[in-house]
Amino acid sequence: MSATIARHRPGQDRQNAGPDGFGRILRAEWIKFRTVRGWVIALVIAVVLMDLVGLFAGGQVNTTCDNGGGKILHGAACVPPTPVGPGGEPVTDSFTFVHQPLTGNGTITVRMTSLTGRYGGGAGPASQGPAAGSKIGVQPWSKAGIIIKQNTWQGSAYAAMMITGSHGVRMQDDFTHDIAGLPGRVSARAPRWLRLTRSGATITGYDSADGRRWTEVGSATLAGLSSTVQAGLFVTSPAYNETTQSFGGTNGQIGPSLATGTFDDVSLSGGRPGAAWAGYDVGNQDAFGAQSGRVESFQRAGGRFTVTGSGDIAPQVPGGGGGGLNSTIEDHLVGAFAALIVMVVVGAMFMTAEYRRGLIRTTLAATPRRGRVLAAKAIVIAAVTFAAGLVAAVIAVAVGIRLSHDQGVYVFPVSWMTWLRVVAGTAAVLAVSSVLGLALGTMLRRSAAAVAAAIVATVVPFLLGVAQLLPVGAAEWVLRVTPAAAFAIQQSVPAYSQVLANYTPPLYFPLPPLAGFGVLCGYAALALGLAFIALRRRDA
Repeated sequence: MSATIARHRPGQDRQNAGPDGFGRILRAEWIKFRTVRGWVIALVIAVVLMDLVGLFAGGQVNTTCDNGGGKILHGAACVPPTPVGPGGEPVTDSFTFVHQPLTGNGTITVRMTSLTGRYGGGAGPASQGPAAGSKIGVQPWSKAGIIIKQNTWQGSAYAAMMITGSHGVRMQDDFTHDIAGLPGRVSARAPRWLRLTRSGATITGYDSADGRRWTEVGSATLAGLSSTVQAGLFVTSPAYNETTQSFGGTNGQIGPSLATGTFDDVSLSGGRPGAAWAGYDVGNQDAFGAQSGRVESFQRAGGRFTVTGSGDIAPQVPGGGGGGLNSTIEDHLVGAFAALIVMVVVGAMFMTAEYRRGLIRTTLAATPRRGRVLAAKAIVIAAVTFAAGLVAAVIAVAVGIRLSHDQGVYVFPVSWMTWLRVVAGTAAVLAVSSVLGLALGTMLRRSAAAVAAAIVATVVPFLLGVAQLLPVGAAEWVLRVTPAAAFAIQQSVPAYSQVLANYTPPLYFPLPPLAGFGVLCGYAALALGLAFIALRRRDA
């Protein structure tokens, strides 16, 4: 029979060649799928499993505290509010600020002659203070310089010119924007002059190596900037983060750091006549978020200022060591891995079941154009797994975010476009993976072999890449060249070059979201092509 079908294939059954013919094939494959209860039940199990795992991952925080009056509080009531920047992003805004009010337009200029620091600590006797046991050294993104800021509240708009520990002069504004200026470290032999000029809502930054020849570094327009702002000197230093690699993954150590900047030739035009410089510790809060205003360190001797500070002025990122409980929307989609296993198996069995039961002969006799059979099966399995995955993803993210908020866990906000990309992208990963399973089933014909191959192709690389079973370099390589790269579609929070963090799997993927998803699509397309060739050349 099969030989006859093969001879019949090229020119017969013209009715099947048109759209109506393919629609009939598509409908037949859909009927096959929905009439097999085991496959439908498997999809339901995948949805439930995905949601249970995702909600379990987001529901394991039990935060309690005492409000000081003997009353026990729970969840969000125990967590200080997370500062939010002008763009709505969560930020770290903590630094020592020596400032004066600036009304209208004006300019602030300084010369900086040193930036020193310490990090670590905690190894010496408590009587010696928090710096006991610390090491001498400046963190790469320790910052000292001049800043014009809307006010002293965390998250308010700002523009700053600064020197850094290892990244030269930078102009930064509103937490997420960063522009490079003069390279190199500052010292008494290699000082840096910094200048900020305000004209309305526009702040322009300049730097100079000699105080005579100035170069514009960049400019920023701060929306809604009030007439009176705060201008002055600042110093901050983020937590140090030491990461070591091993075969079992990575080990990290996070600790405090301090930086001290030396300023002279300080001038401020446009300030209030006779106004004094005031010190303020921006971001110094008690356990319930109240500003204390304590000044960390500020000394003035004549025209020379010495300012010491810690913290950071930067966007918050997962794994950044900024403290506090936080999560991302993709944290509630960890169950997609379990659902993927089920859907890949269903995809493979959608074809192997016909070979096992001998139904493939009937299918190909009814539809001699074998490529259309494979295409119809691929469309059906992709559609049903996408729909199931989409339902599961929407439930997991929506309910998971609510649980996290109730428990005091801050969930990084995302735009609706990013939310849609993460949720729909997760469903698409499940759908394309099931198509890959279908193609493997077509080539191998046997359920056990097809399922084993599908798991090796999709599940094993995922475990090696994100479960910290390999050193970081090897894990990132796996997540570039295997189907597991597709999970990059779930990454919702960007990495910032000016923020030190553990930018490694599973928090961050080496490929952009769509590029990672494209790797999986490439594997699925290749497998479908090989499956088509095998289906045409072999007897049923």
